[in-house]
Amino acid sequence: MNERIRAREVRLIDENGAQLGVMPARDALQVARERNLDLIEVAPKAQPPVCRIMDYGKHKYQQAKRDRQARKKHKGAEVRVLVLRNPQIAQHDLEIKLRKLRELLLEGNKVRINLRLRGRQMSRPELGTTLMKRITLELADAAQMEGVPRREGRVMSMLVAPKPGMRPAPPKKAEATVDAKEQVSEKQAEEPRAVEEQPQRVEDQPRPGEERPPQAEDAEDSGEAG
Repeated sequence: MNERIRAREVRLIDENGAQLGVMPARDALQVARERNLDLIEVAPKAQPPVCRIMDYGKHKYQQAKRDRQARKKHKGAEVRVLVLRNPQIAQHDLEIKLRKLRELLLEGNKVRINLRLRGRQMSRPELGTTLMKRITLELADAAQMEGVPRREGRVMSMLVAPKPGMRPAPPKKAEATVDAKEQVSEKQAEEPRAVEEQPQRVEDQPRPGEERPPQAEDAEDSGEAG
């Protein structure tokens, strides 16, 4: 910048982006000072080096502002922790842990697996190494290991990351719940009709072998009996 530029000749660009051509560095610095601006070397490896006239303080402020906005937009992968308490974990319990681990990876998170060793397990670290390798093989389609398992005191840890190109599976539980609710509502809607139709069939249809007399004859019969 300014007097620190060591090149004898530079290709000069002004503050508006216009090409001013190749000139000695001292002449380019003079042009920048006449405009109350700075001479900044933007391409030192070019032949000749490229310099630009600009307000260096304003440039640094705008660059810092762009960096802050970029950091806000960029959401880095979060490192989650999954704890295992026994290197000789049962198969059923391991499957539960693997399902949880897969869910975290599908969300785009890195996962640090911490295996706690207790008692005599401290003298058999190969059990922990075997379990870590087993987990890596089980999740070979979804995870990749970042480094080898490391042991620090009673804890053996391993960091796994989502495999590039992995995509989360579409949710199916919600659809199944909706279908179940629709089936229940349809069943409830059909039940009242079945209850209402049953008495009609009983009243309208006489029993086999019987003939139901008209209502008038019923009245005459009841009068004669009296």
